[in-house]
Amino acid sequence: MIHGRRHRTVTVMRFGSRYAAALTVDAVGAGLLRPFLVVYGLSVLHLNPAATGLALSAGLLAGLLAVPLVGRWIDAAHANRLLPVFATLVVRVAGVGVLLAAHGVAAFAVASLLLGIGNQVWPPAHAALVAALAAPGSADAPLAAARSLRNAGLGAGALVAALAVAGGPGVLRLLAAGTAAGYAIAAILVLTVTMPAVPVPASASRAAAPRSRERVPGMAVLVWANLPFALCFAVLEVAIPVVLTEHLGASAAWSAILFAGNTVLVVALQVHLVVRLAHRSRRAVLAGSGVVLAASYLGFWASDGMGGGMGGVAAICVVAVAYTIGEILYAGSGTALVTAAAPPHRLGRALAQWQLSTGLANAAAPALLLALLAASPALLWSLLAGTTLAAAFAVHRWAPEPGGAGQGSAGQGSTGQGSTGQAQCNPVLSTSSTRSRGMP
Repeated sequence: MIHGRRHRTVTVMRFGSRYAAALTVDAVGAGLLRPFLVVYGLSVLHLNPAATGLALSAGLLAGLLAVPLVGRWIDAAHANRLLPVFATLVVRVAGVGVLLAAHGVAAFAVASLLLGIGNQVWPPAHAALVAALAAPGSADAPLAAARSLRNAGLGAGALVAALAVAGGPGVLRLLAAGTAAGYAIAAILVLTVTMPAVPVPASASRAAAPRSRERVPGMAVLVWANLPFALCFAVLEVAIPVVLTEHLGASAAWSAILFAGNTVLVVALQVHLVVRLAHRSRRAVLAGSGVVLAASYLGFWASDGMGGGMGGVAAICVVAVAYTIGEILYAGSGTALVTAAAPPHRLGRALAQWQLSTGLANAAAPALLLALLAASPALLWSLLAGTTLAAAFAVHRWAPEPGGAGQGSAGQGSTGQGSTGQAQCNPVLSTSSTRSRGMP
């Protein structure tokens, strides 16, 4: 038993102290500015709201267009997956630099474009690097640990920014400069990470061209099913604030309290739940997360119907705990399933497809959720619950199952193709004492 616990702890720690430091610095820097980009455009650059929103949306859409290209680059850079991660950080440094020098809408649009590209292509580049640093087939726990670490950093940066933003435009410029410095330091730290030897089988090298069109059975189902799953990320940020303030007559502060509670639970429970469910198949955990999310949507619907007063607010707070658990299970199993199911030579493209579906859902979510909520709360919550349940069934029935049923969601003992194609555990990473965290 002690040996098993020690093994699981080491597995979680697999991506090393230098990359953990890079993740932390990057996340704190991002947390300083990301929540206040709109405020920066309005208060510092004195842009009108329409121009600010259009520039930010264009940047996010451009980032989505860049995702497939980065996926191919990840596969081409099989031996050194540091480069795509380094590039995403450099692009964001350039974006914040343009933002600091901006004096009008054109420069703000360029900054939004660079930041949008850097933010959208980060997830697949990061996941591929963690998979390369982890032992073959055991990227789940390190990915979960990386998400927890990043969420903690984002929360810390946002807290500092929230305390400082009352200082006016000058403070916002300082926050932007701090973000640029954070990204630059993280980029330097990434370059210091020692990559394990990643042998590419001779057969894979010879057949790289003809196999580039090879498809993983069930991967298309997984990517399409991800669309309703990914809508969950916007529920707490977009739909619930409207329900609280407009339907239940509660203070807007409750939205911030729920968001903070969600962040704390994700940081505290992400790794624990992933490790505890290590004996379950990734596909089963992902499908189960859909059931939990669908149940939470029905709970939000019931809470919305309770009318004004603290009863409805209290009910939403309780349901939000179940929602957060569903979100954790989804985030902890989805990327890990893609990473484990994709052949090593197609990992970048598979992660890019996953990020593309997540990004499309995130882009559509605000307009879609608010339009449905305005039409009818019953329409919103029933559609969310129904489509998520349908996606969960599709995942359970048709999604890929690397290594067969019974391989844990932490990837222990996976006999399928590993996420990195490595033949052995990397001894350097096995002795790392870094605490990891587990993240769009």
